[in-house]
Amino acid sequence: MSRISQPDPELTHRLTRRGMLGVAAGATAAALLGAAATPATAAGETADKTSGRGRPVLPPGRLGIQLYSLRDKVSTLGFAPVFAELEKYGYDEVEFAGYTQGSAGPITLAQLKRLARDHGLNPIGSHVGYYSDDPNAYTFAQNLTKVLDDAQALGLKHIGTASGPFRYGSTVDAWKRAAEEFNTYGAAAKARGMKFYQHNHSEEFSFATDNPKVRLYDLLLKETDPDLVFLEMDIYWAYSGQFRFSKRPDGTPAPFEPLNYVLRQPHRYPLFHVKDGVSDPANTYGYRMTDVGDGDIDYQKFISAVTRLKGERLAHHWQAEHDQPTESFTFARRSSAYLHSLREKC
Repeated sequence: MSRISQPDPELTHRLTRRGMLGVAAGATAAALLGAAATPATAAGETADKTSGRGRPVLPPGRLGIQLYSLRDKVSTLGFAPVFAELEKYGYDEVEFAGYTQGSAGPITLAQLKRLARDHGLNPIGSHVGYYSDDPNAYTFAQNLTKVLDDAQALGLKHIGTASGPFRYGSTVDAWKRAAEEFNTYGAAAKARGMKFYQHNHSEEFSFATDNPKVRLYDLLLKETDPDLVFLEMDIYWAYSGQFRFSKRPDGTPAPFEPLNYVLRQPHRYPLFHVKDGVSDPANTYGYRMTDVGDGDIDYQKFISAVTRLKGERLAHHWQAEHDQPTESFTFARRSSAYLHSLREKC
């Protein structure tokens, strides 16, 4: 079960704001899903969120956090105080972005695993580089065996990369070549009882430079083996991709809905990054990143849509993240409180 944190004093205001905001999810998904539940819009309803009225949108035991968001705290305080805070905030899982992150004091993988478990945190995954020009680099391409050894020592069920498949360029053949390598990493991970995954940014939704009719993300899905290569959708960056690449280079429409990718192939998305943003068409990426619950991405709708699919409620892991939080502990606390507060419509 998720360890629910104490009610956040700012939560009522945030929920009220969310009730007034437009949804970034799009009409195509609405047609598929029907009317979606919306966050509470009155202070009186906030109490209902802690009194059991309506099933929680967030599945029990599935809230994690990408530790990159807390790199400043890890580097100054060490992992132990950070994990203690995450336990208080009601987190169940952690996703690593390196196994030291400049931690205050040395730490072994065995110590790191034990420390996480001591605080009720399940190490669920880790980001590792895809490739490097340095033959000794800690990447999948250069040191696959070592990467998998370490992941296995930590007890990870998922091991992936936040690098896009741009190693050989942005042509169709370049991405087919990268997909072959991803299949190799996926097969090696599967042999160890793990899943290899790729985490997107917005550029993956752009178009092949030699064939503007081909969206690169679609090519990645097509060319990778669905039993070997999985995806961690960064929801914020997917909607940024929607903003940036809903037209082809020649200006012809090419709309897409990020949620539909998941609904079509839910088994390919064991992990998600729950990252929020305020819509800002003047921004190159279409959004300004903010704490989860303060932005325009409708997470009640998105998470509900996935977890309502038959057999999928506990099949996915939801990792809160913010690339540059104003105060990282505050981000972690408020994001957990918001996500735990969401309830399905009765």
